[in-house]
Amino acid sequence: MIYRDDITNLKTDIIENIGQKIIVKGTLGRSKYFEKEATIEKAYPNLFIVKYDENDRNVTYSYTDVLTRTVEVSLFDGENFNPMVPPPVETKKHKNL
Repeated sequence: MIYRDDITNLKTDIIENIGQKIIVKGTLGRSKYFEKEATIEKAYPNLFIVKYDENDRNVTYSYTDVLTRTVEVSLFDGENFNPMVPPPVETKKHKNL
C-alpha cells in the first residue's frame, strides 16, 4: 500500500537530486525490458521529467510509477547506482491453526 508520506518523501528525494545521473529500468510488455541512463531534469507535483542520455529524449514518470515499481529508478552516488525505493522485504505468512 502506498501512503501519502511515501509520495512526499519520494518527491523530496527527486527534487533534491535534479541534475543527477540515474538508471531507469522498466518493462515494455511481452517480456521485453529496458534499462537506460538518464538525468533528472524537472520535478512537478504529480510527475517528474528525465532526459535519456542515448537519444536526448525527455520522458515523464509519475511518483506512483516508482512506488508501484512500474519503473525502477537508481541514483548514481559517484561510485554506484542505488535504488531510490528499496526492494520489498519478503515476509513469511503464517498459517492460522
